[in-house]
Order: sequence, then structure tokens, then C-alpha cells
Amino acid sequence: MLSPDDIAAIADELAEADRTHGVIPRITARYPDATVEDSYAIQGVWRDRMIASGRRLVGRKIGLTSKAMQQATGITEPDYGVMFDDTVFDSGSEIPTRRFSNVRIEVELAFVLARPLAGPDCTLDDALDAIDYAVPALEVLNSHIELEGRTIVDTIADNAAYGAMVLGTERRRPDEIDLRWVPALLSRNGEIEETGVAAGVLGHPATGVAWLANKVAQHGARLEAGEIILAGSFTRPMWVSRGDEVRCDYGPMGVIACRFV
Repeated sequence: MLSPDDIAAIADELAEADRTHGVIPRITARYPDATVEDSYAIQGVWRDRMIASGRRLVGRKIGLTSKAMQQATGITEPDYGVMFDDTVFDSGSEIPTRRFSNVRIEVELAFVLARPLAGPDCTLDDALDAIDYAVPALEVLNSHIELEGRTIVDTIADNAAYGAMVLGTERRRPDEIDLRWVPALLSRNGEIEETGVAAGVLGHPATGVAWLANKVAQHGARLEAGEIILAGSFTRPMWVSRGDEVRCDYGPMGVIACRFV
């Protein structure tokens, strides 16, 4: 395992890369014995520094929960990161591309919790009972670690590659719609690039919420009422560049649109 000094130094590197929109060498290339627990420790130091600087935590993202994403990255274990208030955009927003590195889009559902949810034995039914509503969301990936050869350790340390999210306006309670069958048609500049249905995330997108509650319980935490939980993508990531118009049609859950500037 990494020493506290190594963990702090890597957290500093990632904070600087975030500030300058840069990319650093893979952690696992320099510290081949680094573990998943090391990577969450790095993320935790970075998170605490962001909170100390005045940023407000609004939720968490789950990643690598679908076969599409696992095949796209070569990583088969889900992960999670944190989300701050200054990373949330409404549908129709202009997204400043310069804020991010290796910019890609993922198609997801987000869940807002009506009450706290704690592991370590949380089930899908527990998660559905705790959820206030689901809302469609696009995640903007933001990778500060070189992509070639990266592992789960690199991804987790880099806050699970989270950059921002764009939230839709259509809200549904879990008892109002079969969330497994929420569709998505993801377009860039008018051309459909990816399609999928939400069941691609662990068979039911809210399964990821239960997984997350159990995972954070290992670190002495729980999910709190009001938190936004991004459940994981059910399409492969789509690369975007400045000037791109992005649109995602979620059928009965409406449309999200944004433009990268």
C-alpha cells in the first residue's frame, strides 16, 4: 500500500491537473503495487481539499456498471466518485470544453434520494424505497490520467473520471415507470452514435444505488437524503469536441440537449 506522503502527493498532482486541464502519467506505471484502497484514499484526500476550498458535495457517480462500459475500458469492476455543485448543468446549457480533458459523454439515469441509505446489506428493494425520483442525465467524463493502459486504480484515484453532469427535466418515481426499459438515442451533431436501454446497468439501474450504499459503508459512510446518484452508463462513451451539439432522447423521460463551446 502507498504511504500517506505518496497518497497526498498524488492528490496534489490530480488537483493541479484539474486546475490546468492537464494529464498526468498513470499511477500504476509509477506505483505498480498501488491498491484499490490506495486509490480511494487518494480520491478522499482530493475530495476533502475540494470541500475545504468551498465546493459543496451534491452526490456521487457510479461507473463501469454496464457491459458496454466495461468492454470500452477493459475494466470489469464498478467504481465511484463524488460530484460537486459547480459541476451540475441543466439541459440546454453550453458546456465550456476547456474545463475538461479527454472529453466524452455517457448516457445515464440519476436518482435523488428521499431518505438516507446505508449498507452493508442494502438490496435493490431498499434502494427503490429510498429513491425520491429518477431523472435522465448525461455525464461528462474528465480524465486527468493518461488513458492508455489505465487500470481501476488509476480511474478511481481520478475521481472515477467524473467531470460534470447535465440533468433533464422529466422526473419519475420508481413506481411510475419500469426503469429497466428507459431507452436512449444519443446523437452528436444530428447523427445517432449510441443507443441502449437502462437495464444494461446491472439488470436494473437502481441496482447501482444499492451497490454504492454497500461500498461506501466499507469506508464508514452512507448515502444521504437529497444526494444525486448517477447510476452508470448504458451506452459506450462518445467523444465530443468544442462546437459539438449533443442530444439524447430518453423516450418517455424526455430529451437532454447541450452544446460544447
